[in-house]
Amino acid sequence: MNTSRIGIIGGSGLYDLDGLDVCDELAIETPFGDPSDKLVLARYGDVEVVFLPRHGRGHRIPPHRINYRANIYAMKVAGVREIVSISAVGSLREEIAPGDFVIVDQFVDRTQARAATFFDGPIVAHVSMADPVCRRLRHRLIRACEEVEIPLHTKGTYLVMQGPQFSSRAESELYRRWGMDVIGMTNMPEAKLAREAEICYATVAMCTDYDCWHEEADDVSVASVVEVMHANVDKAKRMLRALLAMPRERRDTCACQCALSSGLFADLKSADDAALRRIYPLVRRLL
Repeated sequence: MNTSRIGIIGGSGLYDLDGLDVCDELAIETPFGDPSDKLVLARYGDVEVVFLPRHGRGHRIPPHRINYRANIYAMKVAGVREIVSISAVGSLREEIAPGDFVIVDQFVDRTQARAATFFDGPIVAHVSMADPVCRRLRHRLIRACEEVEIPLHTKGTYLVMQGPQFSSRAESELYRRWGMDVIGMTNMPEAKLAREAEICYATVAMCTDYDCWHEEADDVSVASVVEVMHANVDKAKRMLRALLAMPRERRDTCACQCALSSGLFADLKSADDAALRRIYPLVRRLL
């Protein structure tokens, strides 16, 4: 199996790229349940890409019901070493306008009761999330956006709310006072699980609206969000073509891909077979 594939988590419309050849659909079973959908294996030039619609095809799974563990586990089993997460967000800053992209560098997790780790015991891990986004992958995404002239903010903090409802005005104003830049519902615990799986992870946050804090803008509605989302998907496809066409970097290991070396609090050689079997693809490198 190819072990250097790029994973794309986002809407199913992202598959429709000029020059992309779809090779197969992968139905991957995981110990954590079913992923959101089948993974689509494709090739762009000499790059193998694995697509996963986060909400399932037809947008049938709300953000709080997504099986994030199964999604990331399936990506790991499919040989993915890097994940580009493409997410619709609301803007909490005047200067981040609907239609702009933000290459996020930080997260604040405000989700509730989402399964957020592969290491529930007896095997325990505490990986670092100080810098939750892969620096190298993030810089490549910035270059790709600049190359196709997408309105861009090269850093920002993404507050991940529970959903599926949008914020109240009081909440929106509170998050602005906290210094948050964009708000969405999907990138946690996705980013945490990618780190535990030792997969490089970066987010492209596509702004669709001004949340509800902006008194001169319309309150958030599904119709207004969908309209901007369609335009954003076209931009995202241009960005992905530029990213996938970039020369491949050196194959030395990124720090993201050895996160468990310092984060695993267990002697795997003496671990219970059943517990080890459940997470084997994640820890195989250390055995």
